[in-house]
Amino acid sequence: MRDFHFPGRSPVISSRGMAATSMPAATMTALDILKAGGNAMDAAIAAVAVLGVIEPQSTGIGGDCFCLYSPAGSGQVIAMNGSGRAPAGASPEALRARQVNELTNTSPHVVTVPGAISAWAKLNARFGRKGLDELLEPAARFAEHGFHVHSRVSVDWADAAGKLAKNPAAAKHYLPGGKAPAFGDKIAFPALARTLRAIGKHGPKAFYEGAVAADIVKALNALGGLHTLEDLANGLDAAEFVTPIHTRWRDVDVYQCPPNGSGMIVLEILNTLNGFISPEQGPLSVERFHRHIEAARLAYRDRDTFLSDPAFNNIPLDKLLSAEYAAAMRGLIRDDVAMKELPPGGESDLAKHKDTVYLCVVDEDGNACSFINSLFESFGSGILAEESGVMLQNRGFGFRLQEGHPNCIAGNKRPMHTIIPGMVMKNGECIMPYGVMGGHFQPMGQTLFLSNLFEFGMDVQEALDAPRLFPRLGKVQVERGISGATVDRLNAMGHQCELIGKPHGGGQAILIDRARGALIGGSDPRKDGCAMGY
Repeated sequence: MRDFHFPGRSPVISSRGMAATSMPAATMTALDILKAGGNAMDAAIAAVAVLGVIEPQSTGIGGDCFCLYSPAGSGQVIAMNGSGRAPAGASPEALRARQVNELTNTSPHVVTVPGAISAWAKLNARFGRKGLDELLEPAARFAEHGFHVHSRVSVDWADAAGKLAKNPAAAKHYLPGGKAPAFGDKIAFPALARTLRAIGKHGPKAFYEGAVAADIVKALNALGGLHTLEDLANGLDAAEFVTPIHTRWRDVDVYQCPPNGSGMIVLEILNTLNGFISPEQGPLSVERFHRHIEAARLAYRDRDTFLSDPAFNNIPLDKLLSAEYAAAMRGLIRDDVAMKELPPGGESDLAKHKDTVYLCVVDEDGNACSFINSLFESFGSGILAEESGVMLQNRGFGFRLQEGHPNCIAGNKRPMHTIIPGMVMKNGECIMPYGVMGGHFQPMGQTLFLSNLFEFGMDVQEALDAPRLFPRLGKVQVERGISGATVDRLNAMGHQCELIGKPHGGGQAILIDRARGALIGGSDPRKDGCAMGY
């Protein structure tokens, strides 16, 4: 229970249905769909479509999607990989022939064929009750009639103005009057509204074939991109149902999507931490943060070594997620000092080597949906296909031009992905869809949240509110909520802490309390959203 002397918000509790998203209008849209007879999947698709309009820096139909879905009473978790692939002609040789010697985040060469619409359509066909026309109409209305910009969205938009200014179409439509919209300003995207309605009426072919596909290819080819109409057409069937991966942590089972997503890093961190006794000093203690940092450093090292498209590379998941490997990783962590050096990926012998939107919905029947959709970096590539209103992602920025690297760019290859929905099961039943946004931070964010909730006894909202840190590029990026004394002690142990300008990520979760028949939701204060139920 939170201390009511201090600012904050309480968890939301309801009995029938609940949605938690990063924007109030998206949460309301999800509840409207539930009340109109839709299920959790219907509500999630409608909500994420709205987010693609009113939180345009984070997501959109030009991005990718991953989903975990637990049908009521099934005891199962279904996983969807809706990530797109590089164009067939992509290769280091082809790029070097065009004088491209490095990948930049605004290049057409980092734009993979968007996978979101393929995923939405397949998820809707298998699990939905309502048609795409009804589900996409709320988003189309916001795009047609306009929406008022929220606080966090306005900050992110202003920060990305330089990127948007590089693309004439993006500058024209996303920087009215030459500047980013401020908080409370109203903006509309009529071309995007037409595209959303076309998809609703004609299905995903309206995106991957015809005028919209031609517009996307035209926009990319004008900048030197290798994309073809055939690449877009192949994207129609790109999304696929896959087998989720999971681990037993404490007394729950944590599920993730398999590679090319980063869910394996969540499971690695949890496995490493699982053998430690919880520090008596509590969740904000140096001891807790230090162990979490070290476990994350080891897991992210493995991500950079192995994580890629499994169709192109053999990823040793069985080894990386084994109890023996976790014990070896745990043995590297000392409570008094940070590791100066890390062993190579997949090894434990030190002597060998000296952003996104997430939402969740639970419906009256007990179906639970964990859903994440992203352009990757803010406004993705910043490249707008003007006639269709589609802002294009930059997921291919995860590729390398280095031959032999697991993430070397190749035709029809998926890049390493950061977006990861999460699902928690207990005794064969779903007890919580959850997720934490924030690009590379997501595995760290998920494991901090899960530990706050299940290890340290915080409620759902407190577990999202708690201050965060993240080991990144040799430093530890610390939010302001972590005390100066804690930072000083971490530095004394060998960590190099630095304050971060923006807070880490944002998240949502819905805890299903089956014993009391209650849904308990939380939504991250680092974003503009909320959890609501009925």
